[in-house]
Amino acid sequence: MDRVFGLSGFLVLPFWGLMIFLPRARWTRRIMESPLVILAPALLYTGLVLPVIGEVLPIVSRPSLEAVASLLGSPAGATIGWVHFLAFDLFVGRWVYLDSRDREISPWLMAPVLYLTLMLGPMGFALYLAVRAVAQRSARARGEIWAQRRVEEA
Repeated sequence: MDRVFGLSGFLVLPFWGLMIFLPRARWTRRIMESPLVILAPALLYTGLVLPVIGEVLPIVSRPSLEAVASLLGSPAGATIGWVHFLAFDLFVGRWVYLDSRDREISPWLMAPVLYLTLMLGPMGFALYLAVRAVAQRSARARGEIWAQRRVEEA
């Protein structure tokens, strides 16, 4: 389990590297548009959970703090939890990256947002929603200024 835990990051780190360090590269966008980037960590998670599904399913279907703590407190449970985090953080990071590129939000602004999403998933996602809202208001304001200028020129 120790080896699986240690190597699991290599399934996602190349994609994070592309989104953070080469966000404007055409092939980064093409790669990240594919939902298959999530496949490897999802398959690893599946491979880890299926052999212990009889133990995991009762805990996640009727969770209690004690049962979840016990599951995550074992090497197998911690590895399963870690791979779950890696897969879903990449899923969210991919969406954040693609959405920010569509909205033309600066990659300089997005790099720390994506890094925070990698490190502390939900916090990065929440920060992106705030950045997105500000960018949307700013774009709307620029559009209104542009429209006003066109009216004044006419």
